[in-house]
Amino acid sequence: MRKLLWLGCLSYLVIGLAHVVGGAVLEQMMMKYGLSYKDGGQWIMNQFLGFLVGVLLAPTITSKAGKRGGVLIAIGILTISEAAYSLLPSWGLMLAIAPLAGFGFGMTEAVVGAMVIDMAAQDGKASAMSKVETFFGVGAFLMPTMAGLLIKYDIWQLSFPILSALSGITFILWLTMSFGPLDDRIGFHARVSAETAAGPQGKASVSSGLLGYQPKAFGFIVLAALFFMVYVGMEMSFSNYLPSILIERSDIAAGSAPAALSLFWGMMIVGRLFAGRLADRAGYARYLLVATAGAVCVFIGLGAAGSLNVMLVLIGLSGLFFSGIFGIALVYATEKTPSMTERTTSLLVAFGGLGGAFFPRVTGWLMDRYGAGSTLWMISGSIVLMLALLLLMLMQGRRQLAGRGVKSEA
Repeated sequence: MRKLLWLGCLSYLVIGLAHVVGGAVLEQMMMKYGLSYKDGGQWIMNQFLGFLVGVLLAPTITSKAGKRGGVLIAIGILTISEAAYSLLPSWGLMLAIAPLAGFGFGMTEAVVGAMVIDMAAQDGKASAMSKVETFFGVGAFLMPTMAGLLIKYDIWQLSFPILSALSGITFILWLTMSFGPLDDRIGFHARVSAETAAGPQGKASVSSGLLGYQPKAFGFIVLAALFFMVYVGMEMSFSNYLPSILIERSDIAAGSAPAALSLFWGMMIVGRLFAGRLADRAGYARYLLVATAGAVCVFIGLGAAGSLNVMLVLIGLSGLFFSGIFGIALVYATEKTPSMTERTTSLLVAFGGLGGAFFPRVTGWLMDRYGAGSTLWMISGSIVLMLALLLLMLMQGRRQLAGRGVKSEA
């Protein structure tokens, strides 16, 4: 499991880079192609539409090609797409390549995340998921830092070939590395998932209910899907437009603005080093509630802040509060839908991709029409909505436990 976990960490590092490369060089892309924020939002949206397709197709592809085969397909497509970006073709071709890039990092995230949750020890799922999420944060931290340096020397376009090279190295490692006893579970040949082949007693069963979920669980999974859609959409909007927001609201230089994005992801990394342990000790529900409520307070402060220094402090705090939300919420949701780990993971990551596709598009329109101040208030409102969805989700999860006669974690 250790080798698989560390290769999963490397894969999440790569998709962390891929998630934020667009935002890190968005201002330069807009200048090169003569774009508006709305046009830039379309590029990001296209990537996340591909992300959505990749996540939704992940269970089908892995059922035919195996989990390792699925990861190889995904990372191979990502590598080729980033190499194509490196050529800086016409804007129409950039928009056409974007769904392929999104497909690659979306499917990689879904398959690797499901493997980590499924194969980690029961009492260490949150810690394992936090570890790979930490490396996602490392990638998202390094890309703006690297992009800022490349922008300074006017070679920002090298961001794409560097990402393509790292993705290619990850592809080779997935292709050649042996995982010992786990090879049979993640091999290239098709395997029927234990989740769909066997019921709780290990006997073959036929899924009942919509999407295979029992009626009592369906309300919970709908709320969880909406929560992930709002969270990822808000996070992608904030991270992709943060340098542009700071440039508009302060006198920060264009080459220095991506450093604020590195501050955001740097605090994400710090938080993720402890998020899993905190969640395991305090309980997933309590951790999510405190983190989301803290994020609401921070973003209301960001909307009202006028000083660059105050904004930088709040940006750091936002990364700290956001650090464990995605990973811990994913573990919490899979725990509440036993024997459905792969399907639940794919569904929730898919809805996250849906949010990641449409929210940045709306955010780009807001930036063009109303400016950075209104955009920040929209993001703040999204986090308030996210808190409301979380409260409903936790209440539904508690009802499910009560229905099964299990004591809630509170």
